[in-house]
Amino acid sequence: MSKFVPFIKEKKILIITILSLSLPAIIEMGLNTLLGVADLIMLGQLIGSDAIASVGFSNQIMYLLIFTFSAFNTGAIAMISRAFGEKNYEKLKNIAEQNVILNLLIGFIILVISYAFRNQIFTIYDIEPAIFSDSVTYFTVILLGFVPMFLSFSFAAILRGSGDTKTPMKITAFVNILNVIGNYFLITGWGPFPELGIAGAALSTSLSRLVAVIIYIHHLYFKAHHFKLQFKIVMDSKILNPLFRISLPGGAEQALMQLAFVVVGIFIAKLETSSEALFRILNQIESLSFMPAVGFSIATATLVGKSLGEKDTKGASEVGYTASILGMTWGFLSALLFITLPGTLIAFFTPEMEIIMLGIPVMPFLAINQPGLNFMIVMSGALRGAGDTMKVMIYTIARLWLCFVPLSYVFILHLGHGVAGLWHAEIISILLFTSALLLRFKSKKWAEIRIG
Repeated sequence: MSKFVPFIKEKKILIITILSLSLPAIIEMGLNTLLGVADLIMLGQLIGSDAIASVGFSNQIMYLLIFTFSAFNTGAIAMISRAFGEKNYEKLKNIAEQNVILNLLIGFIILVISYAFRNQIFTIYDIEPAIFSDSVTYFTVILLGFVPMFLSFSFAAILRGSGDTKTPMKITAFVNILNVIGNYFLITGWGPFPELGIAGAALSTSLSRLVAVIIYIHHLYFKAHHFKLQFKIVMDSKILNPLFRISLPGGAEQALMQLAFVVVGIFIAKLETSSEALFRILNQIESLSFMPAVGFSIATATLVGKSLGEKDTKGASEVGYTASILGMTWGFLSALLFITLPGTLIAFFTPEMEIIMLGIPVMPFLAINQPGLNFMIVMSGALRGAGDTMKVMIYTIARLWLCFVPLSYVFILHLGHGVAGLWHAEIISILLFTSALLLRFKSKKWAEIRIG
């Protein structure tokens, strides 16, 4: 604490700058997290632990698809923020339009392929027939919102890259409120609405994503900015080539990351249903900590890219270090909450005492994990904002597949630690990965990267 106060005073202006840009993104990520929390609470309280497990397995497949292919938006943010720093608005507009086309194609292709194989996908899990059926149902309805969702990702990336994090925040807030209301109506069959159960939660989410994309289109295509987007279908290799070069490592990183979580989900599926439900609940609780860090990461990527566009390497470096420390500080605060209110947090999601008592001993391990996890997320964002996506990919793949997945197998199944074993493996892998990230950032080799 004695060193932290002087740090705040010394970096006051920079911290205010980071927070002013980060806060809307943090609020947006927080709202997304609260939406997931609300979904799980409503499903757990209104239907039961089977519904929590079913949605968890479905979301795991969905996240594999989303995070893998939305990596193009990370590359777009890096390119757009640098063009914004250079005040080259025509170039910014062209990058934005190409990214929109790319996301439209990706969303449509994923929709068609995923729908065709929706039943086969869930055979990878060793789960009960009822949970299998509910997982397929939820996933099928969620697919309806995939094209609007990917378009929304592209529009949000355009705004964030050009320094506007407030508009995505406002849109997210509105559609999340809409989603929660829709959940209640469609899950329970309130008034004239049909009682759809787990399918109702999915339908509410898909309809909310459609509303979001309509708002984004109105904002970016019909309102005045530094630039105004136009509907174009022509692909421009001069923009797409560097966009692919920057984004593909991130896409590969996310694919292998989410695949690792799918594999760990297979380990968890070998436990009893109560452990499966607890795993999903603890993941949602942990997201209360790391999703705001994702908001810090988005803002950090934008500020680092902007600083490099202005040829200010020192400024970019200061942004990376300062934002990472702020993220870690949030991790410590989250850890305090997890330690002091373990049973209360779990009880929000389920009234089942078996799951609550099973989860209380695991919560301290979540707490230990938070400072390092948050630091890692923000520092990774700083490197991605500089276009150093290849190194981040290599480090991430090594962390997950050489450390996290093997240790998870050992702790969860071989040593019989159950759900807690996942966080034992996570703590060890993050400690190693964060050290590698710090060494890379200190080298400043990322400042020499050309991104088009």
